[in-house]
Amino acid sequence: MTTPSTPPVTAVEPALRADAERNRERIIDAARRLFAREGLGVSMAAVAREAGVGNATLARRFPSREDLIAAVFADRMDGYVAAVDTALADPDPWAGFAGFIHAVCAMQAADRGFADVLTMTFPAAKPLEARRAHAYHGFLELITRAKNSGHLAPEFTDQDMPMLLMANAGVIAATADAAPETWQRLVAYMLRAFATPGTETPPLPPAPSPRSLYRAMVRLGRSTPTHAPTTRAVLTPE
Repeated sequence: MTTPSTPPVTAVEPALRADAERNRERIIDAARRLFAREGLGVSMAAVAREAGVGNATLARRFPSREDLIAAVFADRMDGYVAAVDTALADPDPWAGFAGFIHAVCAMQAADRGFADVLTMTFPAAKPLEARRAHAYHGFLELITRAKNSGHLAPEFTDQDMPMLLMANAGVIAATADAAPETWQRLVAYMLRAFATPGTETPPLPPAPSPRSLYRAMVRLGRSTPTHAPTTRAVLTPE
């Protein structure tokens, strides 16, 4: 009499791994949509609902919020690093510096979540912080080159960049769909402030219409909590 053999499990395990990977991608896609639309304040439960998975599944794939943020914004941080490298490759130091400023602010405008990421630190998300450190050191070189060319004001420091990013993030959040191009005017004004007298700067974009700016102010008044949460701004990488 023969003993029935144990059914092989090799056909089941790949299916389980594939299902887990699908869930992971669904979670990342859902978080990317919510973060881009609403910023990083979205709850993990909301991400799970958007992805169509349970809270336990979300927790298995991403044990912490920082793990999820690192996965969602890995490609955005790659773009951030690429923007620095592109600027450093520009033979014109001022054009490279100004181009980097505009490129990063445009990345903020395209994704509210990334606007938050650029003004916060996530010490547990090592890959994300490593990319940030790379970009930071590249930015220091951009500053030195632009100052040596005589076009960047000598009083400009690397601390002015997070200040600009925080201001830009605030403008983006406030204007949203009411006056979505307003950030470009802010950046143009800031580049004029950073430049030495006589340096050519980008033309100033049109101001938002009174009606669109009023809509933005009303929207901001409705969405601002009485006690707004604070964030830890990035001054230098940890």
